[in-house]
Amino acid sequence: MRYGPAVRRRKLGAELRRQRELAGLTSLEAARAVGWHQSKVSRIETGSSGVKSTDVALLLDAYGVTDTELRALLGALCGAGSADAEGARRGWWYAYRNLLPPAYLDFISLESEASRLRTLETTVVPGLLQTPAYARAVTRAALHDPPAEQVEELVRVRMARQSVLRGRQPLELCAVLDEAVLRHEVGGRKVMAGQLRHLVETGAQRHVRLHVLPFTSGGHLGITGPFVIFSFPRIADLDVVVLDHLTSSLYLERKEDLRAYVTAFTTLQAHALSHENSLEFIAGINDGA
Repeated sequence: MRYGPAVRRRKLGAELRRQRELAGLTSLEAARAVGWHQSKVSRIETGSSGVKSTDVALLLDAYGVTDTELRALLGALCGAGSADAEGARRGWWYAYRNLLPPAYLDFISLESEASRLRTLETTVVPGLLQTPAYARAVTRAALHDPPAEQVEELVRVRMARQSVLRGRQPLELCAVLDEAVLRHEVGGRKVMAGQLRHLVETGAQRHVRLHVLPFTSGGHLGITGPFVIFSFPRIADLDVVVLDHLTSSLYLERKEDLRAYVTAFTTLQAHALSHENSLEFIAGINDGA
């Protein structure tokens, strides 16, 4: 999956087409400007063909796009670990390309470029909020008798992912957690106690919002399974829903799907405890352990 999932190709193509139109160029004129055949531009814009970051850079140069944030975002949509021929910045995860499956690499690259992430979790703490000990226990449980070295490498990756929550413009994270997430003693009581404390501490940050769906809330939309909604700076059309499965991830891009999942998340959030009450609830579970 060199160029990432089809959803990324189509979204990247649509944005490149928009930039071309803003520049007042036809697809033929754009192709001539970069020395290509018109069909290549058309294939890229329709998402029927993958595109390298070097090609994206050429097109953006031709369209006069100088916004570094936009260029970085569109470059990321080429796929995980892409880089131009001059050695442009690769994501930190590129060093793990031989360890991680393409779907996970692609998920990380989306996460690194997103400005907002909304997630529903029904069984485990979201990766961005896990402690090393909890991540280690989850990794061991998810893999069949993994070598210790592999486990530690995967835990390092998970911890590195959490850098998006730090810095001048941290990712805005809003997580709705089923109470079962907090009750499963993953790794044992001591590991879970540390994880719950970490949730309370991390939840104190302004850009992190946690909402607990207690068992008393009864049946809810979330029983169909966890999902993640990625939102990107300034380009709402790039938003995407990701459904994680045991062996793969499903990317949903249709506007109807996006609307349905955003509505579902908003409904779940409304039925869940407030952020402040959720932090008290989590702390209370820990105190009663």
